Amino acid sequence: MASIPPTRERGRGILIEMTRPGDDEMTTDQYTFTNPAELYADFEPKKQHQPEPGLDAELVPKADLGEKTYRGTGRLKGRRALITGADSGIGAATAIAFAREGADVAMSYLPEEDVDAQRIAQIMQDAGVKVMTLPGDLRDAAYCRDLVDKAVKGLGGLDILVNNGGKQVYNEDLATLDDDQFDDTFKTNVYAMFWITKAALPHLVAGSTIINTTSVQAYKPSEILVDYASTKATINAFTKALAQQLAPKGIRVNAVAPGPIWTPLQVTDGQPQEKIAEFGEQTPLGRAGQPAELAPAYVFLASAESSYVIGETLNVNGGTPTP
Repeated sequence: MASIPPTRERGRGILIEMTRPGDDEMTTDQYTFTNPAELYADFEPKKQHQPEPGLDAELVPKADLGEKTYRGTGRLKGRRALITGADSGIGAATAIAFAREGADVAMSYLPEEDVDAQRIAQIMQDAGVKVMTLPGDLRDAAYCRDLVDKAVKGLGGLDILVNNGGKQVYNEDLATLDDDQFDDTFKTNVYAMFWITKAALPHLVAGSTIINTTSVQAYKPSEILVDYASTKATINAFTKALAQQLAPKGIRVNAVAPGPIWTPLQVTDGQPQEKIAEFGEQTPLGRAGQPAELAPAYVFLASAESSYVIGETLNVNGGTPTP
């Protein structure tokens, strides 16, 4: 089936009109029957370091974002989503999945991550949806509020919000955890969620959904991630409290709690170098997860099929027990 050539304008706040390509030629997808313990059997993380915020483009081995395997079925057709941290990792996999399910998407990410963001925008462009690229710093309250305003204007509304952008830097001794890192982690992970959600609420109609990214760290905090784990526990509580407040308005709030997932977060001092080679091996599945394995959870919580799911934290962690 022929398609109209897409508009290829890009940049800060530029709306990209999409066209849908012909049928894909996937041989496997997220529905393919497989043994999860053997999935990604050839994946071998290696010691490596990137300066913050890190890039998928330089990650070795590459993370699976579902580029070649996520098959959409129209579950989010006509929906309009804002996703933070959408350039790489879980956010990028979710953005690809949303686009292939038919949603228009506004992407938030740091300006330094533009190379990753433009690649993801192109993949979404191929799915035939509208995409906005809106770089900025989540620690900036003004940016967060402006982000929502631009997304609403550019997409013509908003009915899915995914607060996913995050910061994780390990520290082995509270005595050396300085105020700046503690503040940056809370502003990125918690304050931004508050600012963006508050700004989005006037635009969310009944049926809309908010999905926050928490972590297994909220339940099993590592001794080297005191600040990060604290933010994730906060996100859990925020999610469950806000869910009760908004349920009568028909707005659902839920969270996804990833386990050890292979993303640039891990190699930008998210983990000590000596732990990267064995990253994820402590899970019952015996391996790290891939961002592509998270995307279906976000699609489920964003779609109408989860209409009775409110205040839930959906754990996607390779089998680690949680409350």
